[in-house]
Amino acid sequence: MTHDHWFEGLADHLGSAYLRYSFTKGTVAECDHLVNVLSLDAGMRVLDVGCGPGRHAHELARRGVEVHGIDISQTFIDLATNDAPEGATFERRDARDLIDADDLHGAFDAVICLCQGAFGLMTASDGPRDAERSGVDGNAVVFSGLAACIKTGGRLALSAFSSYFVVQAQANGEYPSDFDADSGVNHERTEIRNPNGVAAEVDLWTACYTPRELRLLCALYGLEAESISSVEPGEYGSDLPHVNSPEFLLVARRM
Repeated sequence: MTHDHWFEGLADHLGSAYLRYSFTKGTVAECDHLVNVLSLDAGMRVLDVGCGPGRHAHELARRGVEVHGIDISQTFIDLATNDAPEGATFERRDARDLIDADDLHGAFDAVICLCQGAFGLMTASDGPRDAERSGVDGNAVVFSGLAACIKTGGRLALSAFSSYFVVQAQANGEYPSDFDADSGVNHERTEIRNPNGVAAEVDLWTACYTPRELRLLCALYGLEAESISSVEPGEYGSDLPHVNSPEFLLVARRM
């Protein structure tokens, strides 16, 4: 099968086993925080970009929020659609194409992009596929698409892997990976197992960010950064950015 992005093969192998990983176990607590910082009420519309098997979309829909999830992996979209609660819908869609998705522009009260769901997963070779935007950073294209889908006054919640954390963990010998200081992309080789326990060696590429870079992206694409906090999966909160947590959570408002 031909894939549009390297993540699809990884998702095909993982399937439902994705939800066995510890980083997926804090969904309820994460959504508690999202409802608060995004000022979500029942009946509001949320776009979940890089929704995976739909764990955040399902939880928000159970709270009365209307959620549309997109993911490049058809395997994950099928999993998300199975047993989806009322108010949660899903489709296979490439986040790099959101910038041209006129049907979604300005249509959502909030957009979420969490756990390196699309944003952060673009390497130099994963940029836009059209000639006019060749050479443009793929993560910036994803970010611009996210911003375009938010209503004026609506909000974005986006998690990004921390450059500080990766560099410090590598210096301490705690994180065996290869961080490219020029591109800001971290590469690691790891083992994943499918639902039957069959192992596969895979490559993971994750773009890493500082708070300053996230604020600059907001300024470029019409957003106002309201807060950036240091977080871990299942532990979303308001801690000021520091070097000891793996992710930053950006909350921004569409101006």
